[in-house]
Amino acid sequence: MTDHSDRTSFAILVKEHHRSLLTYATALTKESHTSRDIVQDAFVVAWRNLETFDVTRDFGSWMRGIVRNKWRESLRKNARQIALDEETLECLEADAKQWDDLRDQGGVFSKLESCLKKLPDTLSDAVKAFYYEEQSGEEAAAALDLQSSTLRKRLERARSGLRDCLQA
Repeated sequence: MTDHSDRTSFAILVKEHHRSLLTYATALTKESHTSRDIVQDAFVVAWRNLETFDVTRDFGSWMRGIVRNKWRESLRKNARQIALDEETLECLEADAKQWDDLRDQGGVFSKLESCLKKLPDTLSDAVKAFYYEEQSGEEAAAALDLQSSTLRKRLERARSGLRDCLQA
């Protein structure tokens, strides 16, 4: 699997699935750094084993399986972390599948962007600093010249507004 078209096709799949896999990994690990490492490792494993992928299956599901296996491997290496039970894993898998379906239908992320633009600047700035730029609460509050409690309240209001907009 080294010809140019394979690399190009794989790069497209990586771009298409990276965000949802990162979200899934973060739900498993609760740590953004660990989740990024796991997703990166999962894409390396996928590239090395691409010839074993059954093209009749969903690529996102296959990748989530690899991410889940890398997460379990990480748990074994770092036994101090708490493992999720099988029922919780199944719920996360179902949620991830639902998000994939929404993405494939063309729109949850574009609708989210549209909803974000409808929020007041004070709320959208908080969302961008905390979620898009992945700043900690303290960093985002300092960057926006806010108290941490004010930032938390703005994020709460923004999430509520985004939820309402997405459900409308």
